[in-house]
Amino acid sequence: MNETDERGSWLSDEQIEFVRDRLPILYIDAIPVRVDELGNVTQIGLLLKGMPDGSISRTMVSGRVLYGERVRNALVRHLEKDLGSTALPQISPSPTPFTIVEYFPDPSVSGFHDPRQHAVSLAFVVVVKGDCRPSQNALDLAWLNPDEAQSLKVSDEMTGGQAKLLKLALAHMGVIE
Repeated sequence: MNETDERGSWLSDEQIEFVRDRLPILYIDAIPVRVDELGNVTQIGLLLKGMPDGSISRTMVSGRVLYGERVRNALVRHLEKDLGSTALPQISPSPTPFTIVEYFPDPSVSGFHDPRQHAVSLAFVVVVKGDCRPSQNALDLAWLNPDEAQSLKVSDEMTGGQAKLLKLALAHMGVIE
């Protein structure tokens, strides 16, 4: 248990529902990648997870930033939760998102959809160097090369605007063809 957990930052289901109905919630989205010795992206990690609506979808690491928690700590916490404690995420000394995404209950507002809430997410590309295994709610972890990651097959497996976010990440990494 980390210091943030010990301070009681978790809300009950009723409390988080109350807050979600009234305020945007801060999240992180993290796209785990593997790189070669020159820093070129060779693989993109995508999870297979159950979604809030009960469907199963390809997605990236995602989760809330807790009250009093630094963004870097939230990144590490969620990466280790979804990829395992030996993932060894490499967070830069000054983490900077490649984009900011707004999720809305109404999918027509931004193209990013979360039926539960209005959420603002800081999206990062994070190099992982360790052994990654799906854990917690993740059913599977697939490592795809950049061509596979931008395929229609992968896009069709994603919901809630995640395919759009993946394309933004691929463009940010310079691997869109």
